[in-house]
Amino acid sequence: MADRRAAPATMNFSPISLPRLKPGVFFPVGRPMAWRRWSLWPVLIVLVVSMLVTLVWLAGRYEASQVQGRVERDVADAVADIRLGLGRDMQSLQALQSSAGPASAAAPPEAWSDAARQLLRERRELVRIESRDRSLRLLSGIDSPYRPPPLRSESERLSSIEESLTCATARRTGTPMYSPSYFMRRQDGLGFEVVELCVPVQRGLQPAGYVVATFALQEILSDLVGPNIIRHQDISFTEPDGTRLAARHGSTRRGTRLFTAHQLLDLPGTALVLRMDSWHGAPSVFPNVLTALVTFMSIALVSVLVLLSKDNRRRLQAEHDLAEALAFRKAMEDSLVTGLRARDLQGRITYINPAFCKMVGFDSHELLGHDGDLPYWPPERAEENRRRQAYRISGDAPPPPQEGVESVFMRRDGTRFPVLIIEAPLINAQGLHTGWMGAFLDLSEQRRIEELSRASAERLQATARLATVGEMASLLSHELNQPLAAISSYATGSLNLLSHENARGAAPDQGTVQDISMAMNRIAEQAERAGRVIRSVNDFVRRRDQSREAITPRAVIDAVMPLIGLQARKLNVEVRIRVDAGLPPVLCDRTMVEQVLLNLARNGMQAMAQMPIPQRILEIGARPAVPDARGDWLEFRVCDRGPGIAPDVEAQLFTPFFTTKSEGMGLGLSLCRTVIEQHGGQLGHAPQPGAGTVFFFTLPAGKKG
Repeated sequence: MADRRAAPATMNFSPISLPRLKPGVFFPVGRPMAWRRWSLWPVLIVLVVSMLVTLVWLAGRYEASQVQGRVERDVADAVADIRLGLGRDMQSLQALQSSAGPASAAAPPEAWSDAARQLLRERRELVRIESRDRSLRLLSGIDSPYRPPPLRSESERLSSIEESLTCATARRTGTPMYSPSYFMRRQDGLGFEVVELCVPVQRGLQPAGYVVATFALQEILSDLVGPNIIRHQDISFTEPDGTRLAARHGSTRRGTRLFTAHQLLDLPGTALVLRMDSWHGAPSVFPNVLTALVTFMSIALVSVLVLLSKDNRRRLQAEHDLAEALAFRKAMEDSLVTGLRARDLQGRITYINPAFCKMVGFDSHELLGHDGDLPYWPPERAEENRRRQAYRISGDAPPPPQEGVESVFMRRDGTRFPVLIIEAPLINAQGLHTGWMGAFLDLSEQRRIEELSRASAERLQATARLATVGEMASLLSHELNQPLAAISSYATGSLNLLSHENARGAAPDQGTVQDISMAMNRIAEQAERAGRVIRSVNDFVRRRDQSREAITPRAVIDAVMPLIGLQARKLNVEVRIRVDAGLPPVLCDRTMVEQVLLNLARNGMQAMAQMPIPQRILEIGARPAVPDARGDWLEFRVCDRGPGIAPDVEAQLFTPFFTTKSEGMGLGLSLCRTVIEQHGGQLGHAPQPGAGTVFFFTLPAGKKG
C-alpha cells in the first residue's frame, strides 16, 4: 500500500507554467551575474529616495520646529506680560485701600471714589471697582468710563456663588483671589468675558471688607500683551477644555500653515489657557540649485515608483479577482449535491468535494492519496472495480460514455446504494492529460421513487382491471348461459337416446352411437368455450409480478377476444382482425399489454354506440412500425368508425381523471400510455380516413423462435 501522505506526482492544477524553449537555445553563462547586478538597482533607488525624502523631511521639520519655538516663546512672553500687568493692577488696588481708606456703609469717602476713577482711567482692562463690607454688601461701585455699564442688578451680585466662594477663600488665606471667568451682559445687548479679583481689607488684625475689581479678558489681551507679539499672530484665552473666552486677531497672515502654542496662566483661585496661533508659509526646501536638481531627480524616481505602484495595484487587483474566483468556485463545489472526485494517471485520488464525502461517509483525509482498493467499494464488487480501474489507467480504454455508467458503492456503515458515474479526462492548462475527473450521483432516492411509481401503477392497473370486470359481470352471465344451456341440452338428448336404447333391450345401432358422439363433442366444445371465458377474466384480474415474455401479436389479440366479443355482441359491433403474416413476437408484459388492447377496443366500441348498426365495425390489427424498416418494432392498431375526437377533448385526452363518460374514472388512456412508455414504445391516435379514429401503439419485437 502506498503512503497516503505522498503527494501526487503528475497532477498539476497550478496555473503557473515554465517557459517553453526552442531546441538549441540556451541561456548565456553570465546571465545570473547580470540578473544580480540588475537586482541592485532597485535597492540603490530605494536608498537614494529614502535619503532625499529624509533630508527634505528633516529640513521641513527643522524649519517648522523653529517657527514653533518662536510661537512658544511669544506665548510665554505674553503670559509674562499679563502676569506683570495683573500684578501691577493688584498693587494699585491694595494701594487704593491704604491711601483712601475703605468706605463706610453710611457715607463712602470721596477720596476713595476719586482714586478709583483715576485708576479706571489709567487701566483700561478694569471694568468696575467695588467696595464691599464683610457681608459682601455693596458699599460703593465705580464703572469704567470706556465701556457702557454692565447689566447686573444688586440681587444678582449678592447671589453670585462663585464671587462669594472667591472672597471667602481670599479672607481665609489673607491674599487676593481671582474668580472663574463668566459672561457679563451690557445695556446695549452685548457682553464680554470677565474675571473678578477679590482683595481682602483688614483693620489691624480684623477683616474690614473687600475690594472687588472686574477685569475684561478682551482688554487684558489688548493692553497687557506687547504689540510686537500680537501684530502677526492670533492670541486668545481658552478654558482647559478648549472653550474660547476672548480673542485678539493679528493684522495679517503670512502663510497658510498654522502653528499653535498653549501656555497656562495660573492665577490665584483660577487658571486660564493662553493660546497663540501663528500663520506661516510652507518651509523652504530649495535653498540652492543643487538641491533643486536633486529634488528633480527624486521627483523622477518618485514617478517611477508611482508607475510601479500602479502596476502593483493592478497585480493586487488581479490577485484579488483570482482569489474571489477561486473562492466562488470553491463555494460552488462545496454546495453541490453531486459528488466530485479527481484522480491522477496512477489512479491516486487527488481531490474530493464535501458532497462525495457525505455520500460515502468517509472524511477527505481518509481518501486523498488512496490508490488501492477504495474503502467504499463493496467486497463482492471489488474485483470488478479493480479490473475496470486498471483498464482505465492503462490508457487503452475508449472514452467513457457521456451518459455515464451505473455502479454500486458502500457507505461506512456497510449499506449499499446505486450511483451513476460520469467520468471524463482531466486536461491541464497546457493541454496535457493529467488524470480523470468523475461526477457521482446517488440514485437511491430515484430508485425509491421509481419503485413507488411502479407499485402505484400496478395498483391502478389492478383497480382498472377490477372496474372493467365489474362492468362485464352482466355480460359474462349472459355469455356463460349459452354454452351451459347447450351443454344441458346435449346432455339431456344423450341421456334420452341411451334410455330409449336401454328400454328396447338391444345394443345401440350405428346412428345412435354417432348422435351420442356428436352430442359429447358439442358438450366438450361448449365446456371449452365457457372455460376460455373464465380463464380470460381470471388472467386479466389476477395480479402478478411484472415479467416480459416473447409472445406473438396474434396470441395477444386472441387472449382478449373473448372479453371483446362480450362487449361487441352487446353493442352489435362487428370485430375484424388483421394481422400481417410473418410478424416476429413482441417482448412485453402480456397482462399489461392485454389491458391496453382491451381498453382501446372498449373505447372504440363505445364511441360507435350512437352510429347505425351497419357502420359499427371495429378493426384490430398488427403490422411492422412504419418508421422502422428493419421490423424491430411492431405497431398495434385499433380502428373505429365513430364520430371522431373533438379538438377540445383531444388536448386533454391523456390527462388523468379526464373523461367524457358519466360513469368513467378518467384513468384508462393515462394508464395505457404509462404502460406503453414503460415498454419503450409510444401511444398515439389519428383521424380515420372517412370517419372514425385509429389508436396505435408500438412495442419492441423479440427474436423469432
